[in-house]
Amino acid sequence: MRSILLVDDEPEILAAWRLILESEGYQVCCASNGAEALACLRDRIPDLIVTDWMMPVMGGSEFCRRLKAMPELASVPILVNTAVPPPATEAQCWSACLLKPIGADLFLNTIARLCGTPH
Repeated sequence: MRSILLVDDEPEILAAWRLILESEGYQVCCASNGAEALACLRDRIPDLIVTDWMMPVMGGSEFCRRLKAMPELASVPILVNTAVPPPATEAQCWSACLLKPIGADLFLNTIARLCGTPH
């Protein structure tokens, strides 16, 4: 079973994507900002990280930079799912970027591709 760490400061988005992903057979862990997500990563390294860009405490930019600086996490694919397009200068920090709002089909197909699973 593939595991995904979802990071977003909007509880409704976390709940909706978690429900959809779990119904597709993924194991899902949730965090509301980058700092919480780093704490989750101490317990288990997921197959994919899906993160928002604009969040309080620690946003997506800092979170992605920290992930890439950790050898044990640097190869984990990152999907940025955000309403505000991140700067192109930081594109090396993630594997894919989808702008909100996004349909479930595109979201699930992108996740399947990044996890290496058929959908």
